[in-house]
Amino acid sequence: MATIGTFTKKDATYQGTITTLTLKAKVNITPVARENDKAPDFRVYAGSAEIGAAWSTTAKNGNAYLSVKLDDPSFAAAIFARLVESDGSFALVWSR
Repeated sequence: MATIGTFTKKDATYQGTITTLTLKAKVNITPVARENDKAPDFRVYAGSAEIGAAWSTTAKNGNAYLSVKLDDPSFAAAIFARLVESDGSFALVWSR
């Protein structure tokens, strides 16, 4: 697993940076009102552009995390990652 982003949490919003070989962006993961059971709990923004969504979930061991889907026309395919708490901050980890 590779860490592609680091975040802090202020109120219910996560603020941080995502860095990959093709992307370097300041990102906000902002809570939204759910429209239905499958709708995301959060929207992911780079500036004013929406680049993804996230769902609150719980791992088998009981730890809460966000399941994040990032997509952009510059990506070959969508990126799926997890935003997990690590030593008081949050890491966006990705694995193929």
